[in-house]
Amino acid sequence: MQNLFLSIISVSVVSLLSISSIFFLFLKKKTSQKINLLLVSFAIGALFGDTFIHLLPEAFNNLNSLTVSFLIISGILLFFVLEKILRWHHCHEIGCCQSESKHLIALNTFGDTIHNFIDGMLIAASFMVNLKLGIFTSVAVLLHEIPQEVGDFAVLIQGGLSLQKAVLYNLVSASSSILGVILVFILGTRISFLSIYLLPITGGAFIYLAASDLIPELHRHDQPLSNSFLQFIFIVFGVALMSLLVFLE
Repeated sequence: MQNLFLSIISVSVVSLLSISSIFFLFLKKKTSQKINLLLVSFAIGALFGDTFIHLLPEAFNNLNSLTVSFLIISGILLFFVLEKILRWHHCHEIGCCQSESKHLIALNTFGDTIHNFIDGMLIAASFMVNLKLGIFTSVAVLLHEIPQEVGDFAVLIQGGLSLQKAVLYNLVSASSSILGVILVFILGTRISFLSIYLLPITGGAFIYLAASDLIPELHRHDQPLSNSFLQFIFIVFGVALMSLLVFLE
């Protein structure tokens, strides 16, 4: 019961903090872009760090290597299919989507709802294994959510929604993460080692998000060498953050 409570608290904090990204809409585009790309870089390091330092070693300790490998591939393919079906590719800056069609709002909201639902499952599965793994997976999800939400808010507002409605749509979408948490805990009491099997799937999902969704964002812009070096440093910082748990254990 404690793990369920902590999982719900974590996804709630992730959802509320990600809404803070709406303040990027009030910054100058150049400033917003620079800050946001640094957040993207930090998220890349955190996702890779959580995957290779925590999630996969835990999975390899409990499952044979071939099973883990297939589950990692399953996680990558799952997110590939979701992105194809839902057009679930998030830009991570203001102004990257200029369409004002109403169907884009619905599509973006639906895709984000599925995304948040899966995030809730991933966080819950990590908490079911142990407390520290749950906390650091939550941090990795949070660091990815903040720059992603910048693009999501831009889509909603450019699609014609008011600021208040954009926040409301975001909160409704974010609430699906709680359903993901509850589903994992319901199934977890009935299916042995469910959380362990979800760990490498989570790792595959994080690898896909970092390599397919985030890293290309850093290559989309002509950047001076100093900015590219700074992005590299922030990726390293993200990995370093996830490495701290090793020394705290």
